[in-house]
Amino acid sequence: MEAYKLGLYEKAMPSGLGIREKLDEAGKAGFDYLELSIDESEEKLSRLNWPEAEIRSLRAAQDDSGIPIKSICLSGHRRFPLGHGDPAVQARSLEIMDGAIALAARLGVRLIQIAGYDVYYEPSSPGTREAFARNLGSAVAMAAREGVVLAFETMETDFLNTVSKAMFWVKRLDSPWLQIYPDIGNIANAAVETGIDVLEDLETGRGHLAALHLKETRPGIFRELPYGEGHVDFAKAAAAALGLGVRMFVAEFWHLGEEDWRDLLKANNAFLRRAISGASGPGGA
Repeated sequence: MEAYKLGLYEKAMPSGLGIREKLDEAGKAGFDYLELSIDESEEKLSRLNWPEAEIRSLRAAQDDSGIPIKSICLSGHRRFPLGHGDPAVQARSLEIMDGAIALAARLGVRLIQIAGYDVYYEPSSPGTREAFARNLGSAVAMAAREGVVLAFETMETDFLNTVSKAMFWVKRLDSPWLQIYPDIGNIANAAVETGIDVLEDLETGRGHLAALHLKETRPGIFRELPYGEGHVDFAKAAAAALGLGVRMFVAEFWHLGEEDWRDLLKANNAFLRRAISGASGPGGA
């Protein structure tokens, strides 16, 4: 039996590839599954309306490749946040949530990572937090209806950049369908800003951690940083997560136009598997 599974974030591969090709490439690079992206672009949001024929094709592609889609990264709420002051935007945010949950149910995906912020492009306020709380309750009810887990990503904004902050909402909603899917890179940056201890912060989520995003960061830089060039201690984070019951990890990095992207997939897979096994050393990928 495998001790854990290591998934690959869809955006680590060229956007021009089809989902079937991405499944094949993830498998060839040594990953166990694919994490699908539903971001704020119209192209990705249109996936919420995939016809049944497309769903059947994706199910067959997963079977044929041997690489399943096991999670969805739902970042479309950056553009349409749950806490937005405009009721029309709130309605769209719930429509997106409902669509993502329905898509997960149709594909057999059981875990959706949701963005941990009330608003993104607007300033946070008591009103945005109140709207967020109200709409989060509706979202959790939708998830319960379909048996799909929603799990907070720890973000780069102060609203919810640590596991302890996510636990406030998990305890408030008190539902098995709302958990936490931390981004270890974002927590590492929050630790520098606030003085918290990364591993102690993970501990506050004991019993509520569904998976872990493995992303490299350094202070002030939250994305598109190669593994080994930041300050995240992946070996310690993975060891702590395993001790807390986490068995699903996802390599979160982006394809930035590199021609040798297939080699990068393999190198990053090896780098992270060394970290998860506790044997990572200097040098990285």
